[in-house]
Amino acid sequence: MAWWIHRGLRRALVPRGLNSSSPLLRPPAASSPYFSSLQSRSQENAAPESGIGGSTSSKTASFRSSLNPTEVAKFAAIAETWWDSQGPFKPLHLMNPTRVSFIRSTLCRHFRKDPFSVRPFEGLKIIDVGCGGGILSEPLARMGATVTGIDAVEKNIKIADIHAALDPLTSSIEYHCTTAEEVVKENKKFDAVISLEVIEHVADPADFCKSLAALTVPKGATIISTINRSMRSYATAIIAAEYLLNWLPKGTHHWSRFLTPEELVLILERAGVSVQEMAGFVYNPLTGDWTLSDDTSVNFIAFGTKRNE
Repeated sequence: MAWWIHRGLRRALVPRGLNSSSPLLRPPAASSPYFSSLQSRSQENAAPESGIGGSTSSKTASFRSSLNPTEVAKFAAIAETWWDSQGPFKPLHLMNPTRVSFIRSTLCRHFRKDPFSVRPFEGLKIIDVGCGGGILSEPLARMGATVTGIDAVEKNIKIADIHAALDPLTSSIEYHCTTAEEVVKENKKFDAVISLEVIEHVADPADFCKSLAALTVPKGATIISTINRSMRSYATAIIAAEYLLNWLPKGTHHWSRFLTPEELVLILERAGVSVQEMAGFVYNPLTGDWTLSDDTSVNFIAFGTKRNE
């Protein structure tokens, strides 16, 4: 179902067709074309930061905002539809049980929690970065976690707050309209940092991952899901989903902003997070179900652990 990475290969994930000597699996120089493009993205798209509570320390000053104002505006326009399972976020509603299954499995194994417990995440502090309307935050809270949900879109936070208040098991979720970089400035740490379907919408994926790592306690967990930059993803996630099936508003995704699994692993490694496990999400058009698979050619999710500081 998923890849388990041997301790001896913790510095590199080796998918089919690659070996440990592949250039893709060696950390690229800062001057490489890929990281140069990330640098230019940040300079072109990053919004200016606004400090919280006054001045920032030198320790956190290096965390540039990865906010992309264009992407924020795009999702603000459809914020009211978050809990409409037949609306623009229908694919996420369909995929959510499979995403939660991966998260439950990996976190229970890592934190030695009982996977058969009704509330296996009791005692864990989890932050959902880019929480949207809360469709992931709520199941995490129902499994016992102390959940913080953050999103740069104020409408999303208001909708998430209202929906969470309807259920006593989710009413304790703390939602804030902010960014990961701003939470880093508050020196907050979490046992698990989760960001699903967000990194493809930020201005600078490398800086974004540094912020996620900074929010994670040493030996804590970081989980990211995104879309692979492959020809198959262009055909399915953009052409089919946005133009043929109308699952998503046209222009939701930009293929050039997708990351390959190898690129995500290297970015996380540079941020201090070692990827331990990865799985793909595969959609069955006949049943309408998503399942976990070793096929990461389109949607995939990665679980990593923060190295000791």
